[in-house]
Amino acid sequence: MAEKKEFLLWEKDTPGYIGGEIPKITYYPSENKKGDGAVVIFPGGAYAMRADHEGRGYAEFLAKNGIDCFVVDYRVSPNRFPYPLLDARRAVRFVRANAVKFGINKDKIAVMGSSAGGHLAALVSTYKLPIDGESVDDIDKENFMPNCQILCYPVIDIEGHRGSFVNLLGDKADALADSVTPHMICDKTTPMMFLWHTSSDEAVNVINSYKYAISLRKLSIPVEMHIYPEGGHGLGLAESLPYISGWADRLCKYLKHIDYISE
Repeated sequence: MAEKKEFLLWEKDTPGYIGGEIPKITYYPSENKKGDGAVVIFPGGAYAMRADHEGRGYAEFLAKNGIDCFVVDYRVSPNRFPYPLLDARRAVRFVRANAVKFGINKDKIAVMGSSAGGHLAALVSTYKLPIDGESVDDIDKENFMPNCQILCYPVIDIEGHRGSFVNLLGDKADALADSVTPHMICDKTTPMMFLWHTSSDEAVNVINSYKYAISLRKLSIPVEMHIYPEGGHGLGLAESLPYISGWADRLCKYLKHIDYISE
């Protein structure tokens, strides 16, 4: 596999930095590049941590299938909203600003996330209000809105996983939840979506995914959704569950269908 490379999201001062990890993005070049699309990945972890198998694991799989990937180490608790979203926006902008360098099309940027990372991917696809700390350099001149969203057993609202919303919003979780709930704030400019979930997920209820898909359908936004009848939460590539693991191959077919990778 080609060598991965790490970049800081901000080379100088990180807006809102309170110590600890500095947000960064890791580039996973594709093997036998098959197209000019790219996937920006936000691992899950309830906004408390970031699960490696939902970051590096996805990136290595997709890179082997011909598409460039970027894994984002966005800020988690005790950092609160809006900083995880600011990091997500910056990541999309970073990829767009360096599109020529990476050999990708800046109009073929998908965001991908699992669980709380799925919430972040959906939020960067729907939340449009400005955030303090933007417009600091030329990278911020790029559009933060992705062209596609790929969600894996996502948290969408506070009923889906209260802990994620508390980690994101702190003691204001109940008061602010609706303002960061993708199925409530999506509109006709929200990008198309690929989503998968399991009906028996006891950590994040599958109803979360249905709510978002219904909202997008009402807006005539294309949705491909796969709901598996069994399986738990946090499965990632689900390599030990052959029936469910087929979701990853379906994603590759989807990426071919939307011309992010070729046959």
